[in-house]
Amino acid sequence: MSPDLDLTAPASAAARARLRKLIDLDGRLFEAAAAWHWPGAERVLPRLSRAANHGVLWFASAAALAASRTPRSRAAAARGLASLGLASLTINTVGKRSVRRARPQLDPVPLVRRLSRQPITTSFPSGHAASAAAFATGVALESPAWGAAVAPVAFSVAMSRVYTGVHFPSDVLAGAALGAGAAFLVRRLVPPRDRVRLPARSRVEVPALPEGEGLVLVANRASGTADRVGALHDALPAAEVVECAPEEVGDELEKAAARARVLGVCGGDGTVNAAARVALRHGLPLAVLPGGTLNHFAADLGVADERLLARAVRHGEAVRVDAGRFASGDREGLFLNTLSLGVYPELVRVRDRWSRRIGGWPAGVLGALRVLRAGEHPLEVEVGGEPRPLWVLFVGNGIYHRVGLTPGRRTDLADGLLDVRVVHGGRRPALRLLAAAVAGPLTRSPAHSAVQVNRLRLTGVAPGTPLAYDGEVTSVSGEVTLEKLPEALTVYRPLDTFS
Repeated sequence: MSPDLDLTAPASAAARARLRKLIDLDGRLFEAAAAWHWPGAERVLPRLSRAANHGVLWFASAAALAASRTPRSRAAAARGLASLGLASLTINTVGKRSVRRARPQLDPVPLVRRLSRQPITTSFPSGHAASAAAFATGVALESPAWGAAVAPVAFSVAMSRVYTGVHFPSDVLAGAALGAGAAFLVRRLVPPRDRVRLPARSRVEVPALPEGEGLVLVANRASGTADRVGALHDALPAAEVVECAPEEVGDELEKAAARARVLGVCGGDGTVNAAARVALRHGLPLAVLPGGTLNHFAADLGVADERLLARAVRHGEAVRVDAGRFASGDREGLFLNTLSLGVYPELVRVRDRWSRRIGGWPAGVLGALRVLRAGEHPLEVEVGGEPRPLWVLFVGNGIYHRVGLTPGRRTDLADGLLDVRVVHGGRRPALRLLAAAVAGPLTRSPAHSAVQVNRLRLTGVAPGTPLAYDGEVTSVSGEVTLEKLPEALTVYRPLDTFS
């Protein structure tokens, strides 16, 4: 058979002849696939093809990856979906309209293979193959292990389109190439966190501990850290590991610092914040193993798992990073990620209360809805002696960058700057806060202002005003001073993982 392919006429007779040969070969391959017996495929491939309609299979796969609650798997799920989105957009806006190719004739295809509902769009390229390749490649670029698990499913979905007779082999190959290309383009726009190049000036010499001798790691048992701590101890058998309850973390960190050459910590951002304070006080380098629901600092640092941390500790590789400091009356503290004033601390409270039950993103949206329903009033503060009504004031420890809907990230943890973002007061925040909860608290929009400074002083803060920092909440009043502590903290980080 000779499939119809509506293309602009080639410039020469020789080119037309070559194209015709390729089309004929494509048709013969399709007929050969239809005649070939695929052992065990009759029950699997048609169902798999239907499951991939509208990306349902890949959204379910991303949800399963995210449910594992590890930073690497969540990042892999997000990258896979971003790659799928770009591939689908390209297919539907350019691909299907550029080459109007008729679907294959179903005569050679056995009835048992055919789909109950036949697609009515043009055949070239295969959207299913593009989505499958985009998702699998995107996942693999973030996590090769998860990519290897997803790849057979993606390959089967692509092959199912030829098996069920809805695409020619070249449709599938072109779709797969487009999908993989979309994943690589997403990686170019948003590099994986452990491939972000930290500035050379921030590197510092630290003790190399081949077996982990001298490393004392305190793990917050409530963060579900058992598997990660066990894997790290296997990689560094001489390291000492102390697991404790959340209320014991502070005391155990102080005890560990008294006998350690390197202070280690495993937990979320709040636990890491507590360890950073102790490490600074004792002049110790810090080894961070992510283990909580939120691990923004470890992710921006490029330490995604125990394998990377163990490599850095064995070889003595580390960088200096900035810390943020806040002070108000007799209250002071550090923040490694962000600090906020206004209605956002209430979002943090609700999010923390519900995140373990429904996940961090839905809990953030629930928090925004609760704040809106409560009818909160803007925060009144004075900046430079002038009163300013603010719904939210975010302060990042370092400049956050964002591409589209991807999570904000820092490519320089020692830039000496505070990233200040403001949601202005006035009418109720409504859609502004919902947008911030969905897309992230540091989203830029016309309703926001942004400035980068190394010090910020606020006055006229009402007593009992909540302040959130690194997932924790406290209260401040009167004058609040925010400043940078440049390159104050030394943190282990493998230096050869970026490209």
